[in-house]
Amino acid sequence: MNRQKFAVIGIGQFGSAIARALSKSGAEVMAIDIEGDLIESITDEVAYAVALDATDKKALLSQDIKDYHTVVVAIGGNFEQELLCIVTLMDLGIKRIIARARGASQHRILMQLGIKEIFSPEDEVGIIVAERLLNPNLVSYLQLPDDYRIAELIAPKRCVGRTLDDIDLRDRYRLSLVTIKKETIVKVDDEPVVEQHIAGVPDSKTVIDEKDFLVVFGKNKDIDRFIEIND
Repeated sequence: MNRQKFAVIGIGQFGSAIARALSKSGAEVMAIDIEGDLIESITDEVAYAVALDATDKKALLSQDIKDYHTVVVAIGGNFEQELLCIVTLMDLGIKRIIARARGASQHRILMQLGIKEIFSPEDEVGIIVAERLLNPNLVSYLQLPDDYRIAELIAPKRCVGRTLDDIDLRDRYRLSLVTIKKETIVKVDDEPVVEQHIAGVPDSKTVIDEKDFLVVFGKNKDIDRFIEIND
């Protein structure tokens, strides 16, 4: 299997996080930014780190940008610069461009340019933080169409010590349990460290522990109802 190759343009806080995560997952990553200090900060963590102007077609071609079928444009502070970079990449025939948008207006402009994959980290984080403020039991979630979601929940208090058969998620709450994340404490260099492990596919006799996290699938309203009844 060929190693996946990604170029990440814009090595601010978000772009650098993407580049590092891709690299740790085994992808070949080229980090690009006009600021030499930012490139210096990531040079040991990616395959290539290059300081250049990503709106300069010749500069991009000098780094064989066409070999990277996916380019992530994570430029956050200058939308005009981001647009110029995207147009340059499109002129070069890059097959897959993923771009960052701040707000609905930028999102609309990127869509009109023909960009189909757009991320808005500030909006997405804001929504998740608001959800967690409203519902402290909610650790994370993946929103799906038609008001469904996969959610990771802190085990509600009234579920602790009970079996899955007794809780009866499917019939009583119209929810499906995907799995359970369990916390264990291990020693690393004689220091206690908390680790999380997946419990596989739990059966009906599985007992919920106090520090368990339940990963459930269902309608938003049914997840909220389950937490409200049992917390």
